[in-house]
Amino acid sequence: MRKTWLLGFGFFSISITWALYNAFVPYFLERYISSVALIGFFMTIDNYFALFLQPWIGSRSDRTHTRFGRRMPYLLIGMPLGALFTAIIPFHNGLATLLLFMVLMNLAMSLYRSPTVSLMPDITEERRRTRANGIINFMGGVGSILAFGAGSILYNAHPSLPFIASAVVTLASLLILTVFIKERRDAPGYKAQTEAKSAVSFKKQLNRTTVFLLAAIFFWFVAYQGVETLFTLYGKNEMGLTESQASFSLTFFSLAFVLFAIPSGWLGSKFGKKRVITIGVLGLLIVFSLVPLIESLLVLRILLTVGGLFWACININSYPFVVSTGSEDSIGTRTGMYYLVSSLAAISSPPLLGKLIDSMGYSILFYCAAGSMLLALVCVLMIRHPESSGHNKPQAASAGAP
Repeated sequence: MRKTWLLGFGFFSISITWALYNAFVPYFLERYISSVALIGFFMTIDNYFALFLQPWIGSRSDRTHTRFGRRMPYLLIGMPLGALFTAIIPFHNGLATLLLFMVLMNLAMSLYRSPTVSLMPDITEERRRTRANGIINFMGGVGSILAFGAGSILYNAHPSLPFIASAVVTLASLLILTVFIKERRDAPGYKAQTEAKSAVSFKKQLNRTTVFLLAAIFFWFVAYQGVETLFTLYGKNEMGLTESQASFSLTFFSLAFVLFAIPSGWLGSKFGKKRVITIGVLGLLIVFSLVPLIESLLVLRILLTVGGLFWACININSYPFVVSTGSEDSIGTRTGMYYLVSSLAAISSPPLLGKLIDSMGYSILFYCAAGSMLLALVCVLMIRHPESSGHNKPQAASAGAP
């Protein structure tokens, strides 16, 4: 699992960047825009590019063959560009330049996000993937904690400092990945998969299991993306928190996620990914339903901590579940499908919830999130897919599995 820990630096840098983006960019937008719906829209307009680029690049990387490997060329281009555009966001001089820098940063990140994620199943055998996903998400969670915790301190010192620090971390992570991860050496099926002549189409991957699983992913990301993007504004305007208190409160969610990431992967491997996901969805549904009733900052942070545990149950097991229901030569394609539906959620959720907040007040945010989690729960319960335990010989994955 040493390679998995090293690969985790890629997730570490991605998590830091996205957490800072979602926590602090709304404050920049708020200087120019009064409507929460418009802020939500501008926070996600860049995802329209990701909606098309990430699935295409994920599928393309399945058929890429260079001396650097299949996935690594995308990292070598995307990560330096992502670092550059992240660093310059705070130096905008108006709404137009702010939006331009946001779009450029997210375009750059779209180049390497799917290939980075695809590296995990590439270098990990199927029966170990939930545990490996726990490890790399542990690293990503550490990145979120630094973003919300240390990032808040840096932001108070100067709004540009957390973004510059994120850029430095991204470049350092790229150096670690290029030095220690060698695809041609570390991916067991590298040669056979790169020599595959036919492209893996999205349509051939859409069996019953995949459709319901992707629908569930969409609904729980509608809830999660909306809450993550708008929570700092919720804390400031609904609960009367300071900007630093609101952003720091998200640290408790991320800390719980980090602490439970590896145990969640172990539980998914032992008891089945679907069962653990179901528990997580139900638990987060309850947490989101309770948040509007809370007035105490302490109780809010306790609830966010519990929510982070349940989010780990969902997030750690969902991506390995998506990959396990397809063939080994479709990893990049199915990774692209995973990010296709999550991007759709990112596009639709914040502006829609922002519009509802404009009309009905901030308390509606968590009620809508709970409703979306309920729809996700229904979709998960509709999935019929056999899973082998971690102690048994894993079943062969098939794109046509029911």
